[in-house]
Amino acid sequence: MDPTIINEAIKAFLGEIHSRLSEATRIAKAAEACALAGSVTEAVTLSMDIEQLSYEAGRLQDAVSLLNRLSRE
Repeated sequence: MDPTIINEAIKAFLGEIHSRLSEATRIAKAAEACALAGSVTEAVTLSMDIEQLSYEAGRLQDAVSLLNRLSRE
């Protein structure tokens, strides 16, 4: 496999991980604000959106790790 292509893919995946985790951070802050304002149920509902973003970030990290291993072979 061409190392240049792998490196570009890894960079793109890391950017996607950053994007998803940044969004998760924004959601967590909003959920915390709701909870502090007394709307705990709304906070929990908001925070549930973090689960999908976390899952996607994890799968992207798996892909980064795989590509990194393949680039060393």
